Parts: sequence; C-alpha cells; structure tokens
Amino acid sequence: MPDSTGSGAGTAQAALDAVQRYPHEAIAIAQRVLAAGSAAGADERSTAERAVGLALRELNDLPGALRHLRRAVRAAGTPRTRALARMSQGYVLANAGHTAAALRAVTAALPQLVGADAGRARMQRGVVLHYRGRYDEAVRDYGLAVDIALREDDLLLEARARNNRGLLNAHRGAAGGTHDDLSRAAAAFQRLGLDLAAADARWNCGIAAGRRGDIAGALRCFATVDEEYRRLAVPRPALLLDRVELLLSVPLVDEAVVVATAAVRELGRRGMASDFAEALLARARAALLAADLDTATEAAAAARARFRRQGRRTWAVFARHVELRAEYRRGTRSAPLLTAMARTADQLDATGWPGPALTTRIEAGLVAAALGRPGRARNLLAVAARARRRGTADRRAQGWYALALSRRLGGDEPGAARALRRGLAVLDRHRMSLGATELRAHSGAYGQELAAEGLDIAVRAGAPARVLAWAERWRANALRARPARPPADPELVAALAELRLVSSLLEDEVLAGRPATALRGRQARLEQRIRDLARRVPGEGAVLAPPGVGALAARLGSRVLVELVAHGDRIRAVMVRDGRASLHDLGPLAAAADLARRHRFALRRLVTTGDTAAARTGAAHAAAALDRLLFAPLRLADRALVIVPVGALHAVPWSALPTCAGRPVTVAPSATAWLGADRRELPAGPPVLAAGPRLPAGHAEVCRLAQVLPGARRLTGPDATAAALTAALDGAGLVHIAAHGTFRADNPQFSSLELADGPLFAHEWEAVARPPGCVVLSACDSGLTGLRPGDEVMGFTAVLLALGTRCLIATVLPVPAEPTTALMLDLHARMRAGAGPAGALAEAQRAFGATGDGAARATAAAFVCFGAG
Repeated sequence: MPDSTGSGAGTAQAALDAVQRYPHEAIAIAQRVLAAGSAAGADERSTAERAVGLALRELNDLPGALRHLRRAVRAAGTPRTRALARMSQGYVLANAGHTAAALRAVTAALPQLVGADAGRARMQRGVVLHYRGRYDEAVRDYGLAVDIALREDDLLLEARARNNRGLLNAHRGAAGGTHDDLSRAAAAFQRLGLDLAAADARWNCGIAAGRRGDIAGALRCFATVDEEYRRLAVPRPALLLDRVELLLSVPLVDEAVVVATAAVRELGRRGMASDFAEALLARARAALLAADLDTATEAAAAARARFRRQGRRTWAVFARHVELRAEYRRGTRSAPLLTAMARTADQLDATGWPGPALTTRIEAGLVAAALGRPGRARNLLAVAARARRRGTADRRAQGWYALALSRRLGGDEPGAARALRRGLAVLDRHRMSLGATELRAHSGAYGQELAAEGLDIAVRAGAPARVLAWAERWRANALRARPARPPADPELVAALAELRLVSSLLEDEVLAGRPATALRGRQARLEQRIRDLARRVPGEGAVLAPPGVGALAARLGSRVLVELVAHGDRIRAVMVRDGRASLHDLGPLAAAADLARRHRFALRRLVTTGDTAAARTGAAHAAAALDRLLFAPLRLADRALVIVPVGALHAVPWSALPTCAGRPVTVAPSATAWLGADRRELPAGPPVLAAGPRLPAGHAEVCRLAQVLPGARRLTGPDATAAALTAALDGAGLVHIAAHGTFRADNPQFSSLELADGPLFAHEWEAVARPPGCVVLSACDSGLTGLRPGDEVMGFTAVLLALGTRCLIATVLPVPAEPTTALMLDLHARMRAGAGPAGALAEAQRAFGATGDGAARATAAAFVCFGAG
C-alpha cells in the first residue's frame, strides 16, 4: 500500500511520529495537545489535528480522518504548516476517491515547501497520481522524492518514497529495481522502529512476488506479514484486494469469489471509496472466471461508474474490459463488440495494463475471425503474439496461443501446433514452481484454451495418436510429477491437530442437535490457515512428457486403453489396442454426463433404500444407455480395460455397465499417470489394517482380514489414530482402512477418514515419504474426486497416485457395512492367491452379484480400482 505522513512541532510532533508505530497512542498524544486549547500554538494545534487525521487513516476511518485534516488546514498559523496539512489532506482525499480534489490540494501545497518538506509533498503528489492512474508522472514524483531524501539525509522520506515507487512498479510489471526499492524500504522502516510501515513494505514485497509469478513466495510473505498485523492489532481491510489478485493469478476461483465478496462488504462499510471501487472490480473479475456473467457485468459496470466519478480513467478502462469479456463469453460476436474490444485493448496498453490488454486483443481477434474478417483478426493476433517473449508465464503462454490462432487463420496447422506446444511448455515450467498439489491442480485453467486448440487440430486431421498426445498435455498435469513434500512444518502439524479436534467437537455437537456456530467459524478459519501454510511449499521436480502410443502399447500387452476426450460438445475416444491407436466419435458429451448422473442416482437408491423394482429398472436402463454410448462403437472383445474418464464420468461405477461387468477395469486420471503407476514396484512392507470408530462392522472386518493376511499390523480402537496410521503407511505393501469417510466437494484436500482421534485429512498423506503400494479404502465415497480445469483430480485418489501409490481400491457411492465386509474378504483372499487388484475386484464383484440382490450388486459396483491394477 502507498505510504504517507509528515512533520509538525513540539508534543504534536511526537504524536505525528507515532502515527505509523502506534496509531491509537498517536491519537491520545494529539488529543492532549488539543485539550490545552489556546495554550498550544496555532501550528501545534494544526499538527495535532493532522496527527489525529493520519492515525485515523491508518485505522481506516476516512470520514474522521478528513474531518480532522480540514481542521488542521484551518488551524494552521504559517504557510508551511498549512501546506503540510493540505498535503496530508490530499493523500486521504485520494483514499476516499476524491482524486481531483486531492491533486489540487497537494499541488497547491508544493510552492510553499522546501527541502525535506518539498520531498514529502512530491511523494504525496506521486500517491495521488498513482491513484489516478497517471503512472509515469507518479514514478517521476517518487523519484524526485528519493533524490531529495538522499540530499537531505532523510531516511524516513527515502523509505516511504521507495516503498511507493516499488509498489507501483510491481503493479505495472516493471521488474527493474522493484525488489531493491521494497526491501530497502522495509529495512529502513525497521531501523527507524516503524513496525507497521515495515510490515506494509514487506506485504508489498509479497505483491511483487505474486506479480512476477512466484506464487509460493507471495503466499509465504503474506502469511508472515498477516501475523505481524495481528500482533500490531491494526486492521488492513484493503489488503483483501491483494489476496484476491493472488488467488486469481493461480487461479483459485471459488476462494477468490469469497474473498472479493468480503472485500466489497468490508471496504464499503468503512467508506473507503477508492478501495471499494477496486473491490467491485475484483468481484467482477472473480465472477467472470467463475462463469457468473450477470454478476461480472453488474459489478464491473458499478466499478466503472465509480472510477469515472473519482477521475480514475485508467481503472475505468480496466472495468470496461471485464464488461466486454462477459459479453464475449455470452456468445456475442458483433461489429460493435469488435470495435469496443480493439479500442479498449489499445487503451489498456496505453495506461499500463498489459495483461488485460492481451486477453482483450486475443478475444477481439476471435470475434473478427467469426465475423469473416481474417485480415483484421490476424493483425490483432499478431500484436498479441508479441507477449510470448516477455512477462509472466500466463502472459507468455497467451502470446503463443495468439500466434497459434494467427497461423491457423493462415492455414499453417503444423505451425499452429508448434506454437501451442511452446505455450504449454511455458505453463509446465510455471506449474513446477508451485509446490502445493492444490495450486498445481488449479493452474490447469491456463492451459485449457491451448490444449483445446491443439486437440481440435488433431481431431480434424483424424490423427488418433496426436489426439491422445494433446489430451495428455492438458489432462491431470498435477499428477505428471510427484508433489513437493511439505517440510517438517510445526505450524502445519499443530494446525491440522487443532482442526482434527475442532472437527470432532463439531460432529459431537451436530449429532446432539446443539447449535455449533462458533465451532463452524473456528473450523473455517483453521482450514484457511492450513491452506495458506500448505501453499507455501516451494516447487520442485520436473514434468513428465506424455507417453506415445508405442510406450503405452508395450506396457498394455493384451489390455486395452480407452481414453475419453471432450471435443467441443462431443465425446470422443482414443483406443489403444494391440499396438495401434484408433479415434472414435461416441456422441454428445451432455448426454453421457446426464446418463452418468442418472445411473449413479439409481445405484445410490438401491444402496440406501433397498432393492426395489423401480430402482433396479432405473439403474439397468441408465447403465445400458450409457454403455451403448461409450462402448458400442469400440468393439472391445474380452479384454481387460484401462479407462481414462472425462469430466463427470470420473464418478461412474464402471463394473455396473454391461461391457465392464466381470472384466478387470482400471480407472486412471490420465494415460501418463497409469503408465507411471504400472511401472512401479510394490514395496515390501507388511500389510496394515485399520478400523475407525463408530463402525462395529469395520472392526470386525479388520479382525477377519487379519486371518487372511497373517503378519499384518492392526490399528483398531484407541490405537487407530491419525499419527499412527500415517506412520504405518510408510513403505507398506498393502493398506486396508475400514472407516467412515467424508468427501468434501468444496475442498477435496479436506476429504477425510474418521479415526480414533478425529478425521485424517487428504492433506496429511502428502507427508508420507515412501508411499504404500496398494490401498483399499472400505469407506463411503472415498474414491470420489473434485474436478478442476484440465480434468485435474483432487482428493484421496489424486494424493495417493501423485505420491507414488500403485493402486487404490475405493468407493464412488455410499456403501452399507455388512455386505461390504463380505466383499472385502473375498477381494483380499483373491489378491493373496496372486490375482492383480483389478482382476481380484472383478472376480469378487461377479461372485457377489451372482448371489446377492440388487442392493448387494450396487454395493459391489461402488468399488473401483484406480491407478494401475
């Protein structure tokens, strides 16, 4: 955040000096001066009023701050003191959105000031110009302030001017000197004992890190400074805007929507007009990414109106960019839209918004192409393509995307494909800088357009191997490299332990029918704390290249791989069989997703409400229809299958489909993930059997399995704790867990298994050094995954496969305890006899279905073999 204050005399000067250290104390000192009345001189009273006003600004009371600063101007006895008061008044007016009045006030103050005072006025004028979007002029004034500070040997002025210049250059993406300015400012503030100003400068270092693409570094910085703000007990609601910016850069869209909404509420309540307008724009940008086009348009229009009233033309152009993008997303392709987008892109470039300018120009090029104006489209795209050589990873990737689009318009499809591959390679390198699995999964959004374009080129060429390669370039990329292991972080361990306790208490309260509002709030705060801590892990490793058909065929043997691919509104399949790949158009994607939902609904009814003719008929009809759509064109014969699903089909109970029934089926997030898992050797550690509480059948299941698996380590009753199970996972050949499971669709990394001391979260499994070979989760919904752009999966499946677990058998439906135990005993007996996990599961399901009713068959079908069976 930009920084400002000034000087005065006597006791009032002490108040002014305390503003950024202890704003509450500054107010108390100044009020003692004011209470003396006429005994204090006019300039001292003016300085005291100024100190109160600036302290109230630090505490985000802008109306109160302006009231006292107006009094400071009126009370001044000399031109210098009046000019200093006007200078501070201009700063707060800019904060309140009155930027024209702010510029008049500061400019009027300049002729009355010399030396360090003139330097402070120059810096203050830079702040106002900064708010108005006149960035070059602001940087010039900040530079003059630094020069004056060095000449006058004024360390405080130098620190403030450097902080403001560094922040502005970070926002503009100007790398030169940004880090040096901010780090020198933070160090100077610290030497002067200005803890709050030092914290602000370090926060700005986080902003700069985020702007240059160092997300993990920015998160570490924000987390550290957050603690400092809490220690100082000084609210900083405007910093919510920086958090939204960082979330959008990943993008963590759902969280950005929540934080932007909170920023609008909080900044509006405090009357911070300038920041409130920016919060409206942040809400619009988050809504646009979340495909909430009505909210995006409404919030952007409201922000634009406020920016125009505040004289902030550059910000108004940014808001207009969001409005136009929302209109484009609605499907509008018109000449007026093209004209408006092209004009706005030029304005964004001219006013220092290169990222939004690039996006708007690419979309304008696509509108021009849709309107039959290829020359205009190529011109727009050629300008956008220059971005491939500089800037952040997402901007460089967009530049390559623009070049690919231009080449396609010119008929150069091979050249377009090369450009798309270059863009995806940029994003691969960026993804590896993100250590946390969650960040890597969400970052797939940036590759969506590039991979879809490459896929379209391959499909139109009728080239199955190339279709497979393009599908793999974007699919489940977070699993193409082992996640960075979180370091031994005592804060994270403590936060997870506290969350485990709070979650257990919350469940007790809910089961007892008592209100639990406070516990829910505490749970939400802890989850946010854990996300922040986990996201600070630095990236490592390298991205694996997608395998070719030859590599897959060599490992498949007699098995058949079917990779499902979304192409526009169609679902297609690439089938690899006997060393050859073939491409098939299966039908409408929406129809497949609808049939999958109907099938799951019918099976869930069978499992939860019992065997009824209606549920049995509904399940059979949906299964037959989905089976025909997906498999009829493929002619699979009697082969074991490896299926790579798409979108909603990740939750299909595959063995309930006629084609899959009785045959070994393995489900993988991608062909790359399957190949990596199939090549892994199983570790030699002894089996581990664990049972959670409130599940008597689970305890009995583990006891009976111990007879099937001699030498197994058992964790039951009070011994089945999160720490004990996590430790036991390390190097185990086989792990079986019978426990209540909870899938969290809102944040799959908080999906959990209930153990003796509370839930074990998916987050915690990432700390396992030597992953178990095969894991069986006899828990409801334990195989469900959260999907992110690029078919990135999150939850237990993603965590275990990314760690290096070869195989996971888990459920995609709720399952009753008693029939599950019988199925699990049969499964383990077959695996013990030498059958592979997928084959053992298929045989156990077939045997179970032959003797059970519809509910029992649905229970068996709920189990799916993931990874490499």
